[in-house]
Amino acid sequence: MIADTHGLYDPAVERHFSGLDEILHAGDIGDPQVIRRLRQLAPVMAVSGNVDGFETSGYASRQVIRRGGVTIGLCHILYEKGKMANEVQAWLDREQPDVCVFGHSHKPTLDRYGRMVLFNPGSAGPKRFTLPRGIGILTIRRGKVTPKLISLPDRIDAGDRLEPSVVRRTKGALR
Repeated sequence: MIADTHGLYDPAVERHFSGLDEILHAGDIGDPQVIRRLRQLAPVMAVSGNVDGFETSGYASRQVIRRGGVTIGLCHILYEKGKMANEVQAWLDREQPDVCVFGHSHKPTLDRYGRMVLFNPGSAGPKRFTLPRGIGILTIRRGKVTPKLISLPDRIDAGDRLEPSVVRRTKGALR
């Protein structure tokens, strides 16, 4: 799981994501190069975030997928101003996924909503405020999920960043 890259690809994710069945990106991709580089590690399922231009990014704002007998909801914004957004709560109540993977807050989160696991891997993009950078792994075995938060270093080498001119293109199609 990865979210809130904001156009920044951190090679530190490679040792954690190499060999995975799939990478889920919970929005605020920021640049199509991020997805291209992640696809070199594993297939990627992504949703659009607010910096991606929900309507124009080429990615849905929400997805429901089934993997290993587990239903996963994938969205960018789950909470607004500290509480679950009404339209997202209605979506979760209707879809009833086992897990909801989300982003937006940049805050690594493992929580519950009824029987549902709520999982925000944190931000893998530029460090913001005092929040740690991070990603997550969701292991599915025999229909059971085990979420794991993984910390990333606060800084990455400048040579590993995408070109600034590319990072600024945050609106429009990302595919």
